[in-house]
Amino acid sequence: MESLNRAETLLSGLHHHPRTNTNRNRVPRSVKILNTSNHQNPRKCQCFDLYDQLVPYKKAWTWQKTILEEKKSLIDRNQDCPDTVILLQHSPVYTMGTGSSEEYLNFDVKDAPFDVYRTERGGEVTYHGPGQLVMYPIINLRNHEMDLHWYLRRLEEVVIRVLSSAFSIKASRLDGFTGVWVGNQKVAAIGIRVSRWITYHGLALNVTTDLAPFNSIVPCGIRDRQVGSVKGLLGDGKQGKVGDLRLIDVAHESLLKEFSEVFQLQLEKQTVSESVVVLTSVPT
Repeated sequence: MESLNRAETLLSGLHHHPRTNTNRNRVPRSVKILNTSNHQNPRKCQCFDLYDQLVPYKKAWTWQKTILEEKKSLIDRNQDCPDTVILLQHSPVYTMGTGSSEEYLNFDVKDAPFDVYRTERGGEVTYHGPGQLVMYPIINLRNHEMDLHWYLRRLEEVVIRVLSSAFSIKASRLDGFTGVWVGNQKVAAIGIRVSRWITYHGLALNVTTDLAPFNSIVPCGIRDRQVGSVKGLLGDGKQGKVGDLRLIDVAHESLLKEFSEVFQLQLEKQTVSESVVVLTSVPT
């Protein structure tokens, strides 16, 4: 319950995605998601599904760290420590890893086009903004595999499955790099932090993202590669004329499904009271 109360306080001031139709069909927040036919007694995972809202980065970052500390406290008291996953979009922002170099910024950090945050995650600078689905798993690796390479590969597997099953896009890993690629284009970035085997930060999948802000940085510190999106990869093909809202919906549903399957978790959606979380529609 403490996580829910903190969520309500920290997320006041959310914004719906600019082109969100709040009347379209949505999965009820109380639904349990998992194809349990292949799993016996899956662990439960709290799911805060805010995928169609723009959450300021600092609020989400603070929220993650609050949940992390709650889980550490549960472990210290020898109590069960359930997993948590947050899915959302961010208002435009640049984030840097703990050891990121400012040489990968094509602007003066004192005169940045958007807010810039240096975080404790791994990796170099990246961009978050509308049309990009961001997933923050806060999970206890003691209940999975206490292996960071295993965890990173599992996150990549989630995205690879999403692109294949939902969009018929064949994606892959690239030797020497973390993330998910389609040819020369990076469509999903991954940056994590682990504290006492509890993960936070996570992955970002470009679905309908405006890629122009990536031109102001060297994404992930990789100069000879490009950034791509699901929308751009579909182009004018079979699914190319699908609207942005539908692409986001499909990607969202697939991300939750594949995450639950890859990590063998039963997702239980949590309600964040809309009487506390003020939802302000952004003009189209």
